[in-house]
Amino acid sequence: MSSASSMPPLPAFPPGFLWGASASAFQTEGAADTDGKGPSGWDAFAARGRIKDGSDASRGTGFHERYREDVALLAGLGADAFRFSVSWPRVVPGGSGPVNAAGLGFYDRLVDELCANGITPAPTLYHWDTPLPLDEAGGWLNRDTAYRFADYVSAVADRLADRVPLWITVNEPAEVTLLGYALGEHAPGKQLLFDALPAAHHQLLAHGLGVAALRAAGATNIGIAVSHSPVRAAGTSEEDRFGADLYDTLTNWLFADPILTGAYPDENVAALMPGPVAEDLAVIAAPLDWYGVNYYHPMLVGAPAQDALGDFAGVGMPAELPFGLRETPSEERTAFGWPVVPDGLREMLVHLKDRYGDRLPPVYITENGCSYDGLDDRRRITFLDAHLRALHRAIGEGVDVRGYFTWSLTDNIEWVEGASQRFGLVHIDYATMRRTPKASYAWYRDAIAAQHAVRPR
Repeated sequence: MSSASSMPPLPAFPPGFLWGASASAFQTEGAADTDGKGPSGWDAFAARGRIKDGSDASRGTGFHERYREDVALLAGLGADAFRFSVSWPRVVPGGSGPVNAAGLGFYDRLVDELCANGITPAPTLYHWDTPLPLDEAGGWLNRDTAYRFADYVSAVADRLADRVPLWITVNEPAEVTLLGYALGEHAPGKQLLFDALPAAHHQLLAHGLGVAALRAAGATNIGIAVSHSPVRAAGTSEEDRFGADLYDTLTNWLFADPILTGAYPDENVAALMPGPVAEDLAVIAAPLDWYGVNYYHPMLVGAPAQDALGDFAGVGMPAELPFGLRETPSEERTAFGWPVVPDGLREMLVHLKDRYGDRLPPVYITENGCSYDGLDDRRRITFLDAHLRALHRAIGEGVDVRGYFTWSLTDNIEWVEGASQRFGLVHIDYATMRRTPKASYAWYRDAIAAQHAVRPR
């Protein structure tokens, strides 16, 4: 493992390349009962004891109270942009109906603080925290949720569009569908397997309706954040290839194809979707200004087998599914146990370019990061360095990438893992909420400064 000091400088990225860091509302804000915020499905899920390490998710990292301190950390980093999420139940506590002025006011102040520090606000409008009343009415299985989302988006955009130049509609609809509705590991905890597919369709519809609502409010530069992983077959048998292809379809192309081509990747999958699918696809495929890619690691998939692993965010795969996950070979693994495969990022981006051609808009890497412990987190530095070099190679192969957001600025509540997984450039002491920059913070600061020196913004 190389030390930070022995690493050569990163190659120069294109002019205007955006350097940022990320966070989400549920994972950081806390203040669950402040400013009239309503409960989310994740609040209820956590209250049922589903956070594995017993962390109090309602406290988050105290970002709601300490946002100015975290913006100062971003300024010290030299970040061009900050990707945060707006909490839907903080803005519309009931999921529909009146807008909560106090809740929306928090984001007004946050955007002003970012702008005052020369940092581009890049809000995500849905990062998994569905208002509890909507969850209880079916959540993303209910078509009405997509229309309520559009109403909420209109309220946020009407307030913030004059100062926000970069928008993200929905984050990782694949994970919400698979973990929340198919396997029950995440909120709302449903175990529907393939009957979860309507949740995918309604999130995609919400995205399309959200794009229309943003544009109607005068917002520009709109994208979505979709998780993508190269899927590799575990063997050469027909069963292995079928399992890998099906998994690839369900986790990659089920979401990207409707957004970028206006069609589902498989007619059998399309037949399982609810509502006027053809009409909905015209909404879903509204032209985007850019496309966001979240990348962590490749997936090795084959036929169902007794030795198959639960390697999708550590979740076991039911035996009745027609594929099984295996352990991706890797010399290095994160504290989460995830394989470290930097070239998978280049591979995935080139695959997207080859698959979609001119229909792929400019790309932002909206998430990429790793969980490691300790303040002297040299393994995170090596991870980031290697992934940024892989990203630079993808640009050299013709992929139009405009920016990179590492996950995450600070340690945060990693969903069901609680505080046990530390993805941040900045350490959080959860007893005191004290922030302490790690070695990776200093490395990323210096890397950004070097890029700005070579390619001034």
